[in-house]
Amino acid sequence: MKKINKLFVALAVAGVTMTSFNSCIEETQPTDVATVDQVERSSLAAEALLMAMPAYFNHIWDEDRHWSWGYGAIMRIRDVQAGDIATSSSNYNHYNSWETNRYMGDGYIYNQFIWNYYYAFVLAANSMINGVNEATATDLQKGYLGAGLAFRALVYLDMARSYEYLPTDGTSNINKDGNDVTNLTIPIVTDTTSMENAKHNPRATREQMKTFILGDLEKAEKYIPFLKDTKGKTLPNLACVYGLMARCYMWVEDYANAKKYARLAINNSPVGPMTEEQALNTTTGFNVTDPWMWGAQQTKEDDCVQTGIINWTSWMSSESTFGYCGTGTGMTTLIDAAMYERISDTDWRKLEFKAPSGSALASKVRFANPTYAAEYDDLTIVKFRCGGGNIEDYTTGATTAYPIMRVEEMYFIEAEAAAHINEAEGRDLIIDFMTNYRDPNYTTVASGDRLIEEIVFQKRVEFILEGQSFFDIKRLDYPVIRGYAGTNHYASARLNTTRRPAYMNYVMVRTEANNNDGVKGMNNPDPSDVYTPWTAQ
Repeated sequence: MKKINKLFVALAVAGVTMTSFNSCIEETQPTDVATVDQVERSSLAAEALLMAMPAYFNHIWDEDRHWSWGYGAIMRIRDVQAGDIATSSSNYNHYNSWETNRYMGDGYIYNQFIWNYYYAFVLAANSMINGVNEATATDLQKGYLGAGLAFRALVYLDMARSYEYLPTDGTSNINKDGNDVTNLTIPIVTDTTSMENAKHNPRATREQMKTFILGDLEKAEKYIPFLKDTKGKTLPNLACVYGLMARCYMWVEDYANAKKYARLAINNSPVGPMTEEQALNTTTGFNVTDPWMWGAQQTKEDDCVQTGIINWTSWMSSESTFGYCGTGTGMTTLIDAAMYERISDTDWRKLEFKAPSGSALASKVRFANPTYAAEYDDLTIVKFRCGGGNIEDYTTGATTAYPIMRVEEMYFIEAEAAAHINEAEGRDLIIDFMTNYRDPNYTTVASGDRLIEEIVFQKRVEFILEGQSFFDIKRLDYPVIRGYAGTNHYASARLNTTRRPAYMNYVMVRTEANNNDGVKGMNNPDPSDVYTPWTAQ
């Protein structure tokens, strides 16, 4: 039997009890949580302000909420909502509300975590940016400023794409107050926004947000070359700035610029696509920053690691014996069954999942401990390995990195953007990437919308559990199908949509409207419970 860590049992029982209460925490923070004048000017060096940002990737929002372990937790939430992963209905499944589309309104803690976490991240970036005077800055400080601007762009781009209202099959663009919220994103708060202005700050339109984000990135492009040390790739470099530009242009469907900046990111990247050995290595596979453009790093000293279970590895590494995913509680994370079946057996990425017993790939999947692996459910994801291959000791096993940006994303952006402009070029680009780096036998004759979907599907396989599929599904108006013959999603999570799901338009928290009259009456419709689970009928 696979061992269950005693620390896990003690903390998890407390965590399950706490997360059974769905009401909102009583807080009164509007977006002025992100204004610099809310805090005294820090005397810390610019570097200390800068390093607060990569540290915040792993900040636990609330230790009683075991699903709130920082940036990586939001990545998991997006993949749960996209339907690319399946989980059990165990009591340990703290992401049940996102899987079943319950408690997604403005008064619940699930939305509050995402909103408050992101805006606190904006505060960290604003403090850094405000601490550097462009006119008198040294070259080193200019490099710090460039990195700070890239962090702020990353966070705002995530939020803009999550909160922007786009048409769905479950809610109307006319909200309960009678207002049209189409293409509205979130309030913009910068290092120069006063608390008073934050109280009268409307949601930015898509166009306004695009202009703001690209403005930050154009400055970052100018200054970030002065940053000579990325601290083990936990800070962004020039390639990452171009990567963020590519993401932004894809969001607004400016395919020519998306293609342009994706290629610039590739050309400036310090690494190429991960190799099969790098990805499937049971000791260093997807847990070190070396093969990536930008990553988040957990250290032994981090609170998230010290908890043993409220961290990336606990929730994402199915091989850990100390974490939520690998405790024998039924919380193993699986790839969606239909998605798995569609992957070619000659694509080595299919070896990131436990193959069904007796299948052609069953003997080829590598495990840190084959004895324990015999107990894993079919299609268990083993993409993210424990630190140093240590599946027993959380102090070592949880000291892992996870990707914020990989160069592979840029190849997929380039291919899709090209396909929107010139079908033949897009097809050539996806075939070239796949045959050179993932599946030597890959080919496709798809055209039109089917070609776009094929490129996006291969991207979804590439970035499973990295939180990227959500944005493509929402952008391209794709449905999410979890209820079908042979599904491995649990019964109440088998929600099917006919186009982009209503729950991909995130709802602002109630406290924002209470403290910012600029957004009163302008919230997205509550998507909770608008879909009925599929029952094979």
